Amino acid sequence: MSAVPKTVEVRFEPLTPEKLDALLRVEQQAYAHPWERRNFEDSINAGHQIQLLMAQDTLLGYFVAMKGVDEVHLLNITVAPDYQRQGWAQVLLDALTLWARGQGAEWLWLEVRVSNERAIMVYEAHGFCRVGQRKNYYPDDDGQREDAIVMSLRL
Repeated sequence: MSAVPKTVEVRFEPLTPEKLDALLRVEQQAYAHPWERRNFEDSINAGHQIQLLMAQDTLLGYFVAMKGVDEVHLLNITVAPDYQRQGWAQVLLDALTLWARGQGAEWLWLEVRVSNERAIMVYEAHGFCRVGQRKNYYPDDDGQREDAIVMSLRL
């Protein structure tokens, strides 16, 4: 695990085509079933909010969010594996929450694998509540499907 020096400046910036390859490398490292290039390209083309958390030239993490009428749906949030367990997920969620409020959203929604206990704890610590379950939502390693927990946060 790599630590970011305490004195380094971090910033958010939108995903650009030039940064897509770096994002895809992180996505591949972080997940057994990662998003593909076309998923991110489709999100860019759809006008979704895609923000990268950068420390100098190092990609720490990112989120992809879709705005609805009075809600925002978190589609993907990822902390690079080398920088996990350092509080960057909370930084990403704080930025997402701030952006969603600025868009006039009243709710944040997301799905998370039932087996992803660490992510569920992070979301609950941020104030998200479990509100439902989607059967067979995610692909699984053995060709089966895994359920998702639906979570929401009232803004």
